[in-house]
Amino acid sequence: MKNLLLHPAAKPLLFALALLPLASLVYGVVFDTLGANPAEALIRGLGDWTLRFLCLTLAVTPLRQWLKQPALARFRRMLGLYAFFYGCMHLLSYAWLDMGLEFGDIARDIAKRPFILVGFTALMLMLPLALTSFNRAIKALGAKRWQLLHRLVYAVVLLGLLHFFWMRAGKNNFAEVGIYAAIVALLLGWRLLKAWSGRRMSRVAAIG
Repeated sequence: MKNLLLHPAAKPLLFALALLPLASLVYGVVFDTLGANPAEALIRGLGDWTLRFLCLTLAVTPLRQWLKQPALARFRRMLGLYAFFYGCMHLLSYAWLDMGLEFGDIARDIAKRPFILVGFTALMLMLPLALTSFNRAIKALGAKRWQLLHRLVYAVVLLGLLHFFWMRAGKNNFAEVGIYAAIVALLLGWRLLKAWSGRRMSRVAAIG
């Protein structure tokens, strides 16, 4: 498995695979396979994939440790950038297809509808993460400050989940929300457990 993860074609393959959801949605728009309301289906589909890529990004570290495959870390940056990309496409499709790119109306709509405000806030928090996802930014900020900044991803995924919950609540459709909530709880709970375990070991070592 390690050889496959380190293969030169692994990243280009992931890059292409990550574009397939967008290609499928565009195909649906062109060939009218998205149902009675294609605009809504496109907007929601792009939002769903934003949340999925956030979960995939957060899954890299635990999977890397569980599977003993450190090479998985080389894909985390790309997955995170794709989460931001799909989030931007989600916002753009809403602004264009729902609001006709009327920026005053968009600003008022964001301010008056909490679930849109939460989603917009999550995307804005993703912006500094995307802008500092490169090696030069790590060197400029320093590893500790960079790591602290990128912990914003935890707030982003929680806000994204809340946005998704409020959107589904309008139609009393909570099945998918429960699945994503369980995944996010597992991913964040694992991190909390690791942090607590690390602090406990540090205290024991200090006492010893």
